[in-house]
Amino acid sequence: MADEQFKRNIAFKLRIGDILMGKPVLDEERFSFLELGDKKIVRVNIIGNIIEKFDSEGEKRFSVLTLDDGSGQIKLRVFADDVEKFKNITQGQTVLVIGLLRSFNNELYINPEIMKEQDVKYLLIRKLETNKNKIQAEPIAKDQIIAVKDKILGAIKSAEDEGGIETEKIILNLKEISPVIINQEIQKFLEEGIIFEPRPGKVRYLG
Repeated sequence: MADEQFKRNIAFKLRIGDILMGKPVLDEERFSFLELGDKKIVRVNIIGNIIEKFDSEGEKRFSVLTLDDGSGQIKLRVFADDVEKFKNITQGQTVLVIGLLRSFNNELYINPEIMKEQDVKYLLIRKLETNKNKIQAEPIAKDQIIAVKDKILGAIKSAEDEGGIETEKIILNLKEISPVIINQEIQKFLEEGIIFEPRPGKVRYLG
């Protein structure tokens, strides 16, 4: 049961340009999921710069932020009590956003669950992780695939005493392995229920 729960709750690491290329699928008029390749995406994990922020002043509190990661722009819409929760997020910050995809007036937006300020260097790391068109990983021989998986999983297992490890730390520590491959294997481990995310960007071994 735990495996299924983690599979359902995966927040896919994407760039905004990827999201904008996806096909929104609606159930009547309600957004259901984003079709991107063979994946059905509801939650996303993206990193970008806040380039604009608007806070309402009426009784119905909401905020609209514009996020840009160099591949495109998308709105973040925050409602009610979450306005207070994210009041310290301001224009000019680089942030990690975990949230649910939604649609309003035929425009995709993200309803953030978590927004966390990040060092600007993580924009580059995310680009390396996800830009499969411009940065192709070197082909790996079949006899090397298991070794690569073991290294990544070993790094995750060895961090159990510390409560897990940041994905970016794995990328920085395993410099001999392409960030694209590391990201692909971590995504597979998440989907298979071998690991899970106790919080955004951090993974732990589940077994």
